[in-house]
Amino acid sequence: MQPLTVPGTLDSLKLIADYVLAAAKEAGLDKKASYNLRLAVDEIATNIIMYGYEPAGIEGTIDLQAQMDDRALTIVLEDTATAFDPFEKLAQEEMLVDQPLEQRHTNGGLGIYLTIQGVDKFMYERFADRNRNIFVVNRPAL
Repeated sequence: MQPLTVPGTLDSLKLIADYVLAAAKEAGLDKKASYNLRLAVDEIATNIIMYGYEPAGIEGTIDLQAQMDDRALTIVLEDTATAFDPFEKLAQEEMLVDQPLEQRHTNGGLGIYLTIQGVDKFMYERFADRNRNIFVVNRPAL
């Protein structure tokens, strides 16, 4: 698939979701895997916009690239917002999972945890001035 570049705004989330779902369909992913991948990418893209671009008053883009081979579909999401490693927040969210419901925050707080649980592999790297989030979903055996 051709790469996609969109403005780092909430209005771009639909374009991102459509791109991910089209890649999932091309890869032959089932409905559940497609949904989980879309949800994972949406969570990270939303965080980029809400916590990376908007509060800093930065205008930027989000670049997506779908890569496919016989074994997996990989979605690479890149941005130029402030450095943010999702794994740093993961430990906090994992602690929330073990808390009783009445002690958990009611305003979410499990987005990174759910992102990582929803794909077969998730990686983050900082490359020059770019955040790179990599989502891998195994393709069904042919």
